[in-house]
Amino acid sequence: MKYLLSALVAAICMTASAARIDRPAVSLIRVPNGGIQPQVIEQDGVVHLIYFSGPAEKGDIYYVQSRDFGQTFSRPIRVNHTSGSAIAVGNIRGAQLAVGRGGRVYVAWNGSAAAEPRGPAGETPMLYTRLNDRGTAFEPERNLIHEAYGLDGGGSVAADAKGDVYVFWHAPLVGQKGEGSRRVWMAKSVDDGRTFTREKVAFDAPTGACGCCGTRAYADSAGNLYVLFRSATDVVNRDMWLLTSTDGGRSFQGSDISKWKIGACVMSLSFLAPAPGGVLAAWETEKQTYFAHISSGTHSISHPVAAPGAPLNRKYPVAIANRQGETLFVWTEATAWKRGGPVKWQLYDQDGVAESAPGTADSMPAFSVVAAFAKPDGGFAIVY
Repeated sequence: MKYLLSALVAAICMTASAARIDRPAVSLIRVPNGGIQPQVIEQDGVVHLIYFSGPAEKGDIYYVQSRDFGQTFSRPIRVNHTSGSAIAVGNIRGAQLAVGRGGRVYVAWNGSAAAEPRGPAGETPMLYTRLNDRGTAFEPERNLIHEAYGLDGGGSVAADAKGDVYVFWHAPLVGQKGEGSRRVWMAKSVDDGRTFTREKVAFDAPTGACGCCGTRAYADSAGNLYVLFRSATDVVNRDMWLLTSTDGGRSFQGSDISKWKIGACVMSLSFLAPAPGGVLAAWETEKQTYFAHISSGTHSISHPVAAPGAPLNRKYPVAIANRQGETLFVWTEATAWKRGGPVKWQLYDQDGVAESAPGTADSMPAFSVVAAFAKPDGGFAIVY
């Protein structure tokens, strides 16, 4: 009997140990060269990363890549040609990144006070550039706004495998003012980002848009488009909206996925990334962060999962899936103006069940955000 009990205990310990070994490993990576506001995409074994450097009011964007999943990075390439043309103030206006056909890199960002070219009356530009054909430098940035001026919250960029590139931002309808008149605008390229159409309203429902909140866009491998933005209906309805398009941006279906009644601008960000069978979306509502799964090519979204524990001003969520369907959910806590906060994360298995206890890393810098990517071996990396 004693032998049987000993064997049983040993088997249980071995099973528990195997379970621990099988959990995805999470590594922590500081932004190269002391940068902030990382944005990262892993594609075909290459980790593409951009970051901000310099004074928050007028700094520069740099691009690096890694072929050993973050152990080392390449020499940085400055993205913006006009020095000081990027902005990090408020966390939500920074550059965003997309990788399209052939691994070409695209970057879009809100211009700073030093940015060029500006609008005809000196308006803030929505700037865009792409990596050149040789992959050695970025083309001179362009302002994609023709008439939809009024930038405040950050824009976004998305690219698919067919050569389509999209840039989104929100601004008032032409000739109007106020958050209630804001709409999400879109400019599209069908030639790998070489040329763009004039902007058009992507979704014309009178939702308004939260002036100082960011947008997020993603195009999946089939060319389906997904966009997240925060509304400002009747001033107090700061809900999270999901837009989807299955026809290359010609039309969008919209739905309110998370309600938040507050008569203030909440300076929030959202996130979209690929996942088995669809896309992961992440956002914040009432100082808590959530993620959910969107079925590919549909408007069907799963029940949102909240970060565990009592919320403490949680912001800037990121949700990443590995090839096995496990999810890493990352967020920050207790951030404030000109102040960073701890980085937290939780792992979930293929069924959405939390694995072990949440993890904690050192505080991220002020005016920064977090980023993450999945590794081919099933592990994850958090960049902060």
